[in-house]
Amino acid sequence: MDNNALIKIDKITKVYNMGMTEVYALREITMDVKRNEYLAIMGPSGSGKTTLMSILGCLDSPTSGQYFLENEEVGSMNDNQLAEIRNKRVGFVFQTFNLMPRANCIKNVELPLIYAGVPQEERIERAIKALESVGLGDRMHHKPPELSGGQRQRVAIARALINNPSLIFADEPTGNLDTKTGEEIMHLFYELWKNGNTIILVTHEEDIARHARRIIKLRDGLIIDDYINQNPIYA
Repeated sequence: MDNNALIKIDKITKVYNMGMTEVYALREITMDVKRNEYLAIMGPSGSGKTTLMSILGCLDSPTSGQYFLENEEVGSMNDNQLAEIRNKRVGFVFQTFNLMPRANCIKNVELPLIYAGVPQEERIERAIKALESVGLGDRMHHKPPELSGGQRQRVAIARALINNPSLIFADEPTGNLDTKTGEEIMHLFYELWKNGNTIILVTHEEDIARHARRIIKLRDGLIIDDYINQNPIYA
């Protein structure tokens, strides 16, 4: 494995106990992710792609195997250390946006900074800059119900960026969007990648995966393919 990689996982296995039955979601997955890589993890429902993202994003722990993030072994960390990683070093963008409906855009975006103990004035300043960076400078005082689906996803992306994370996970980020709006969001991810962000995209759609520069395909908890995308959208 590459010692300079942002992510290194070695023989990661995840087993769920369903009554008397053991269900293997992942089976000895080994892979690296380099800094400023744009990676798509693909697979049908039940392939293990969401489980893999949850482990890489420190939302879940593997049953066995090792996970190193920036050369630190995640498996040896306690709950407080894992929470700090989720808050400061990882950004998440989900299909369902996960926004607070009664709070305006600024308050939604600044939320990770509240948990990080950043003073209010700095929080607001950074939230405004993040919203401007995703093209929502004129919507920052609106609440999610007052925004389109694409605008809500931009708010979620701004929130993911607020702590300058080491990597950004996007789980089916266009799943609730129409085709045109989804393409706009994918172009935004492309711009983020060009600006130096590491992006891991989780999707079951070939058209969405083709935006990434590297594609890993999972089936039944195993990597069945791992290749460089020679013809990415937005080359």
